[in-house]
Amino acid sequence: MKTGVAHAENFPVASWLCPPALRAPIAAIYWFARTADDLADEGTASPETRLAELQAYRAQLELAVQAAASAAGNTPSLPDFDPRWANVFGPLTHHLVAHALPAPPLRDLLSAFETDVRRTASGERYQDHHELLGYCRLSANPVGRLLLHLYGMNQPQHLAESDAICTALQLINFWQDLGVDLPRHRHYLPQAEMQAKGLTDSDFFPPSTDPDTQRRMAALVAQLLAQARALMHEGARLPLAIPGRAGWELRLVVQGGLRMAEKIERLQHRSWVQRPTLGLADAPVLLWRAWRMG
Repeated sequence: MKTGVAHAENFPVASWLCPPALRAPIAAIYWFARTADDLADEGTASPETRLAELQAYRAQLELAVQAAASAAGNTPSLPDFDPRWANVFGPLTHHLVAHALPAPPLRDLLSAFETDVRRTASGERYQDHHELLGYCRLSANPVGRLLLHLYGMNQPQHLAESDAICTALQLINFWQDLGVDLPRHRHYLPQAEMQAKGLTDSDFFPPSTDPDTQRRMAALVAQLLAQARALMHEGARLPLAIPGRAGWELRLVVQGGLRMAEKIERLQHRSWVQRPTLGLADAPVLLWRAWRMG
């Protein structure tokens, strides 16, 4: 799946920059999302089985939410969670109480996984960029909102900037992974923007060898990447408002996303041919740019 909290590893998982007091709740949120991602994407289960498992997983979340509400700030009495996921929902229930974690973002993440399973199975396409942004509101933005809640920053401006960063990261990940996703029948290229450039899905998989078609394909990726970059810059003030280690971690997240966009650009936007990656050699650049942010 393509959420920013799972295998894409855009989610900062209790790194050394993370405030020590928040490492446990962040890890609990991560494992909640990572386990759901595996249900939706790993193995050879049918779409029907995946959706049934995600529905059962959602029911476990509701048990955790109810237990947290009943605890009224005290140590919660844990329900009899499904043994498969007790190691996920036990810690999560504790942090739902200890940090008053909001349940809607957790529910939204599950909705995103369910959407991916259905769309992959049916071959349904995103009709335009606006519809794709709607998916990102479920798959990526909840991560940032949960982290901001832990940081005690719930002002509308901060939430909007967090949404911009998370959506930008998700979009950049889409355009980074074209060569991986298309063979697996994951379609994130918006149809209206493709049609405007005279392109169809069949141009990308298997990739067209026609020079003019390739030029239009690269122009499409460049357009979509520019939209993602613009969103990233919209949110780039947020790390400066978050004090301490967490702010520095978010600076590196922002710069990592922008660095990946550069790498896609250096491939002449032909990321369906070669998947760009970040490595140790990028670390000095990221640190320098993070320092220069403010």
